[in-house]
Amino acid sequence: MKKPNFRKPNFKAKEFAEDMGEKLRSQMEKLKPEPDAFLNAHNNVLRVTNQFEMPGPDMRRVINFNVPGPEEDIPVRLYVPHQASEEPGPTMIYLHGGGFVTCSINSHEGIARRVASGSGYRVLSVDYRLAPQHPYPAGPIDCETVLQWALEGYGQDEYGIDRRSLALGGDSAGGNMTAYLAQKYRDDLHCQILFYPLMQLVNFKPPKPGPQDWLQLGFMALKFIDEHYVGDADPKETRLSPLLEKNLKGVPPAYILTCGLDPLRDEGKLYADNLIAHGVPVIYAHEKLLPHGFLNFSKAFPKARKIPLDASDFLRKHLQSLESKPC
Repeated sequence: MKKPNFRKPNFKAKEFAEDMGEKLRSQMEKLKPEPDAFLNAHNNVLRVTNQFEMPGPDMRRVINFNVPGPEEDIPVRLYVPHQASEEPGPTMIYLHGGGFVTCSINSHEGIARRVASGSGYRVLSVDYRLAPQHPYPAGPIDCETVLQWALEGYGQDEYGIDRRSLALGGDSAGGNMTAYLAQKYRDDLHCQILFYPLMQLVNFKPPKPGPQDWLQLGFMALKFIDEHYVGDADPKETRLSPLLEKNLKGVPPAYILTCGLDPLRDEGKLYADNLIAHGVPVIYAHEKLLPHGFLNFSKAFPKARKIPLDASDFLRKHLQSLESKPC
């Protein structure tokens, strides 16, 4: 029997990551904080995502609506899978990644659909405001507003969002805001999902640089975020750097994914270790040979279709016991 060749996909992943890194580095060097430049960046991200992303699973319903915000309405999109109860049930609020300056509910639709289909639960994706037009704290305010709206029961009768059966999830920058909100609302949330989260904005280089960091893409991205998103705010605030939070007792259980080809790999692992040290149940997954953002590229990486299903299992474990409770 011929031995399977496990090396080939590994080289493919590395080459893909390096190629994407070069393209992103080139784009970032040209990027200027002007509306047209950022519109082009949004369009480029969506074009690349469409090129390498497979359509997500079919839903029973997909509903676009707005949640009232303190300054302007916040667009959201609710994915209702075929398995979801007609009665109000568990829901995960999802915060997309994109370095606080790009991406949207459109670019991350595949992830949201896979988690919804895999879990059988509703997923509410948030289209929060982006920098530099809306620097910190606009994005976190929008995400917290949507979470408060759900917790207060406004989404229950019309959209089936059970305020007592809520989880929070996000990737990269969305993982940053998810981690902070899970700390703040630890008594109200039942679990959290952090896909390759950005956990701090104080240090721009990993503590143990490796060959995967030769492009310095992570350094450039974090410098850009610091200048155009953080601005004059203190990056040591836990709303910007949730890794610095000392009191993690009672934080909801976490599923944390890190990637070997990712400058954020160490801080995600450190946060998992910190949670475990405080008695928080953690499922920690590490994909050694995959790059940051791979969940948006399911054509290139089969794991981009599997990982959301693993996270869905985690969601069901922590939310299924709540489904039978009367509203």
